[in-house]
Amino acid sequence: MTATHRRALLKGALLATAAAVPATMALGTPAAGAVAGRDDDPLTPEPIPEQVAATEGFVEVPGGRLWYWDTGGKGAPVILLHAGTGSALSWPYQQPVLARSGFRAIAYSRRGTYRSSAATSADPSAVSDLLALADHLAIDRFHLVGAALGGYVAVDFALSHPGRVHSLSLINSQMGIREPEFLDALSRIQGTGFSGLSHSMKELGPSYRAVNPDGVHAWEEIVHQSRPDPTPFPKLTNRPTWDLVRTIRTRTLITMGDADLYMPPPIARMVLEHLPNASSLIFSEVNHAPQWERPSAFNRKFVQFLRGARFPHGTRV
Repeated sequence: MTATHRRALLKGALLATAAAVPATMALGTPAAGAVAGRDDDPLTPEPIPEQVAATEGFVEVPGGRLWYWDTGGKGAPVILLHAGTGSALSWPYQQPVLARSGFRAIAYSRRGTYRSSAATSADPSAVSDLLALADHLAIDRFHLVGAALGGYVAVDFALSHPGRVHSLSLINSQMGIREPEFLDALSRIQGTGFSGLSHSMKELGPSYRAVNPDGVHAWEEIVHQSRPDPTPFPKLTNRPTWDLVRTIRTRTLITMGDADLYMPPPIARMVLEHLPNASSLIFSEVNHAPQWERPSAFNRKFVQFLRGARFPHGTRV
């Protein structure tokens, strides 16, 4: 397969939702009056940007294979771990920004999601799959990013292989923490009926859904392509307790949304009490996916963090 063919395959996969998006949301063409990234107007819809050239491929893992894309280059690697509703398709707002900021952006689909092998109860841990990908790409140390359920895998990997992680970014993730006080607080916040809501109702905020129906549709299309069938929960090797969380010395970023019932500020603050080397950001009018709902604001702060910035707890964006 030629490099040109690989780029075409990747671009077609990442932009598969473009046909469903009206002209005002066409790639690279801002909607009328839109000013991407305005902090004084977090509701301005932002078009999905055109993707940079990248290669795609498969890494063989025990009992299957994982599909990935990689922008390449000599920059510091950033491995992106998608949410439970996503796949390697879930990062179109971050792929070009990271590459043009000098980083090597990489994402892969976990077992049971877009183009990767089906997940089974016999699979090894998700940590071993991530390790196989890093070794396949000859990456020794990297920035690790986990959105929502991807944060569970990221924390599990950071606990298991701390020497491989340059920094840890946890995007609105509960991290797999099972402490009773943590779970009790979540139960009080979510109440009854939360689990029965649609994915877009649970993960995209009311402000975003009110002003950006095209963005909601594009997000739902990626969810549909990413998980055509239910997939088992990824197998983890550690059970994060407060004691284990306190052992994470890696420079860490925690994000939260003030409209998120999965990881609202009071829940995130419980976690931050136990993380010794953490920064945090609160995204206004955002639910569970700041990287999708407010991508320019998220990308700006995210790149700053990757370059070494720290943010005081309670910093609002």
